[in-house]
Amino acid sequence: MAELIKPKRLSPGDTVGIMAPACWVDTEQVKAASTVLEKMGLQVRLGDTLNKKHGYLAGTDEERAGELNAMFADPAIKAIICARGGYGTGRIADLLDYDLIRANPKIFWGYSDITFLHAAIRRFAGLVTFHGPMLIDLGKDELHPLTVQNYETLLRPSVLRYTEEISPLQTLVEGEAVGPIVGGNLSLIVSTLGTPYELDTKGKLLFIEDIDEEPYRVDRMLNQLKHAGKFANAAGILIGDFHNCEPDKRKVSFTLEEVFHHHIVPAGKPTLSGFKIGHCSPNIAVPFGIGARMSTYEKLLACTEPGVEA
Repeated sequence: MAELIKPKRLSPGDTVGIMAPACWVDTEQVKAASTVLEKMGLQVRLGDTLNKKHGYLAGTDEERAGELNAMFADPAIKAIICARGGYGTGRIADLLDYDLIRANPKIFWGYSDITFLHAAIRRFAGLVTFHGPMLIDLGKDELHPLTVQNYETLLRPSVLRYTEEISPLQTLVEGEAVGPIVGGNLSLIVSTLGTPYELDTKGKLLFIEDIDEEPYRVDRMLNQLKHAGKFANAAGILIGDFHNCEPDKRKVSFTLEEVFHHHIVPAGKPTLSGFKIGHCSPNIAVPFGIGARMSTYEKLLACTEPGVEA
């Protein structure tokens, strides 16, 4: 595991690179969403992958990895924001230049399928990355103010403090825990198992979220993480939004809450659920790799420092 480094914060006038490391995206939607960043005083540079379609991917693996490497290498680009997720980041992990990324630390931002890159970059480059709303989220008709504020925090060092002022939080296992935040999309975390990019949860606060997965599928993935020791090794568990994860194929089903109790609660680690982090509105950004404290007694998740350098 590479030593942790932070990217620098953005300043007004800085250039943000937008690219698609996974599925292709509607270019017009990207251009419309870019205006939100421009209103914050940022310059936007749209990558070539936004105009490519290779099956369901935004270009070949070499094209997508090449553009991501190039954006890290370009000193004029101060942050990289993923346009969308979908599928495909696991295909480019072997093609990234992690020495280059470590030598040119900058903000890297996204969620969902981007989870695989969060895990890979943390392990081999040591860079703090951000699990946050992607560019297409800024183009939604009903844009929550807190979602926009996530981006504004990149212009100033701020410390994440999540309380029930944002959303109700439920305690599954009582307690307090400290450690760096890691994790992301449950499906993608499971896909790292057995690879060089496998998520390390030892002594960490493990965050999970997902979308469009029935309870029996969530059950299977949690069971796999349990057998891999990911819950037993973690210091604490943070459960985010599981959007549209309702029974469909199997009408007689456990609830998600029951599945969480089957696989997570027995580990005995402090566990909070209900975080509006993931495929939801608002979608609160989280710096991966930054130390934090969670408390079920205070219903609190608080980072100990900003995710960016001043």
